[in-house]
Amino acid sequence: MNRRTISTVLIAASFIGFSCSEDDPKTPLIIPAEYDGSAFEANTTTQIQVLTNLSAIANEVKKGRTNGTTVPFQNLSALYTAGAPSLKSVSTAYFAGKMEGADGYMDELSKASGGTYTPGTPSGEGGVYGNYLFDENGLEIEQVIEKGQFGSVLYKHATDLLEGNITAATVDQLVAIFGASPSFPNTYNGAKTNTPDRFLANYATRRDKNDGTGFYTQMKDAFIKLQAALKAGDEYKQEQQEAISAITFNWEKINAATVINYCQATTAALSATNPTDAQKSGALHSYGEAVGFIHGWKTIPQPYKKITDAEIDEVLVLFNAPANGIPTSYKFVTDAVTELPKLQQAITKLKSIYGFTDQEVEEFKNNWVTAQER
Repeated sequence: MNRRTISTVLIAASFIGFSCSEDDPKTPLIIPAEYDGSAFEANTTTQIQVLTNLSAIANEVKKGRTNGTTVPFQNLSALYTAGAPSLKSVSTAYFAGKMEGADGYMDELSKASGGTYTPGTPSGEGGVYGNYLFDENGLEIEQVIEKGQFGSVLYKHATDLLEGNITAATVDQLVAIFGASPSFPNTYNGAKTNTPDRFLANYATRRDKNDGTGFYTQMKDAFIKLQAALKAGDEYKQEQQEAISAITFNWEKINAATVINYCQATTAALSATNPTDAQKSGALHSYGEAVGFIHGWKTIPQPYKKITDAEIDEVLVLFNAPANGIPTSYKFVTDAVTELPKLQQAITKLKSIYGFTDQEVEEFKNNWVTAQER
């Protein structure tokens, strides 16, 4: 067959393909109103194990809040490496390195437990102040351990799932590691539902006004769309990718909105006239959550996050908790006038990165589950 004949055949084939596509367009994806959870329990045993492991170590570190109670390093290390899979095995290598070893997070928390603490020039190993346990620098390591793993373990596990062969089972697994369930109740209140939202889904409910447009609803809709597109077949690859992009970006925005919320809570408490020790302790607790939530995203693969590691480092410096330096968290209490504006700078930076509006940032101050009694 000569070149001219080949060209003629190709042109004819193209015309036929074009005509067929015009006569027989792809049927629009049908997206159901509710999520199909018929195989959820069977598909999510691994993810439930990871969540169980994280709950176990979170419960153990909380024991240090009680005056005089020591939390042995060996207990924490055992919980961190227990289970199949263990928290360590699914973590980013970066955060696992922060958790373990001499002067790692688990070691620092253990050394602080059993003592007492007053914010000021660092001395000793830290201890209980108000209702919480702090290291000698005023950082609540408990929250860094727990909330840091929301990103370094839970979201990292989600990205690992997305790197594999994505099936209907994968969607169940993503929903589970997010902390939601097939019923998507949009509340963490166990009195309202048998399947309350947990982990980051818990915080998604807090930032969602339940008006059908919030973060939680967007996550639910994206999970349902991804499930439907996968069931519909390879013809709906574009819809699958659209749903995945919505899931990952909203997951990240929920994390960032939560960081902003805790910056706002810290600033409000420490800006009050003559705050009590309980208020100061509570403010450092909120601040510690913000540190954990943002730090846990460092080294998450860049295709799965908008914020860069360099920007995370910049926020941590504003938080007086540099990734590779000694924290000076206590200064938010001892020199609030000078230090608190840094938290507003962090809010402004995150607002710019994620394109949050002024109204959204203002509304992040609310816990909508509490406000709406849902």
